Amino acid sequence: MKKFKPANRIQDLQYFGEFGGVNPSISDSSTYTFLSAKTMFDTFEGNADGCYLYSRHTSPSNLYLGEALAEMEGTETANVAGSGMGAITPVLLQLCSAGDHIVSSRTIYGGTYAFLKNFTPKLNIETTFVDITKLDTVEAAINENTKVLYCESVSNPLLEVADIKALSELAKKYNLKLVVDNTFSPLSITPSQLGADIVVHSLTKFINGSSDTVGGVVCGTQEFIDSLRNVNDGASMLLGSTMDSLRASSILKNMRTLHIRMKQHSKNAAFLAGKFEADGLKTVYPGLKSHPSHELFKSMMNEEYGFGGMLTIDVGSLEKANELMELMQNKNLGYLAVSLGFYKTLFSAPGTSTSSEISEEEQKEMGLTDGLIRFSIGLDNDIERTYEMMKACMEEVGIFKETLV
Repeated sequence: MKKFKPANRIQDLQYFGEFGGVNPSISDSSTYTFLSAKTMFDTFEGNADGCYLYSRHTSPSNLYLGEALAEMEGTETANVAGSGMGAITPVLLQLCSAGDHIVSSRTIYGGTYAFLKNFTPKLNIETTFVDITKLDTVEAAINENTKVLYCESVSNPLLEVADIKALSELAKKYNLKLVVDNTFSPLSITPSQLGADIVVHSLTKFINGSSDTVGGVVCGTQEFIDSLRNVNDGASMLLGSTMDSLRASSILKNMRTLHIRMKQHSKNAAFLAGKFEADGLKTVYPGLKSHPSHELFKSMMNEEYGFGGMLTIDVGSLEKANELMELMQNKNLGYLAVSLGFYKTLFSAPGTSTSSEISEEEQKEMGLTDGLIRFSIGLDNDIERTYEMMKACMEEVGIFKETLV
């Protein structure tokens, strides 16, 4: 099998602006004119390729970005949205109707969890949350009404790794759709090449990389994306989570450096994870041999991009976690902030932030402890200096005294 090269596929796309610019022109219009009424009618019916009607449907700028993301993920096409949740929720609502059932990983982004746990039951769509790393448990949760298997390539925030190939085989066995959120591992893992039917991303994170834009994308077959955009019953079309053309243009430009950034994120995260573990901290990072799915990740990864920029440590208590994060921010080692993929390191205690939608009891069941800190490691040039400064902060707040045995 020919090796998949996602960055090459992005690089090979060529766009010119209206007047020969090296960046494509931005379509700064909400609506578009037609030379004839028949063309307008045909466009409404989806039978006029290359014609644009109204920017909630799509725009040239959005299509450029969608094309680049589809190339990156190796799918036929893609549809961009106004946020990551604006991509995820229409997918699930397009695939499921009242009475249907979803099997989902229990460790997923808090917003997705809340949507499946609290919102979709109003529509009579039920979800069973499982340990996605236990395939027998996943299979046992499937019933005659199940339509979707849902997971994250690398889970938020516990960094569990999904066996996408094995999950794909399960999905095919039971005629389900496998939907994979690949936000934590762009370029490093390509779910479509491992059997995923639909791949979603929050573009807000690593892909954009500058924490100035909110966006999402659905990558899949032309048939499925067309269904999302259908003017009569398409969930993306009718729910209206549209990406602005200016934002689409900005993300497309930032994608040109994604391969460089992901390599540096991964390099820095691997260095810090190794140091933290050697210091005796409870450290979780897929690139560590101690990670239970280290070999699985290796078997799926596009090696040159590494194991990603996310790691966690457990410092024993929420009080210590907050004290450490505040000190690190004061020392300019990063920001106490949610989200990820920024040039600066971002850190947060997910139990009280990005996963706060999950009940305390369920957090405990899945191993999400009060003292867990999630790090999105930045692009620091001198990561050894960063480590020494972080270690000094840990020593100052007494982390090692309380966490080492």
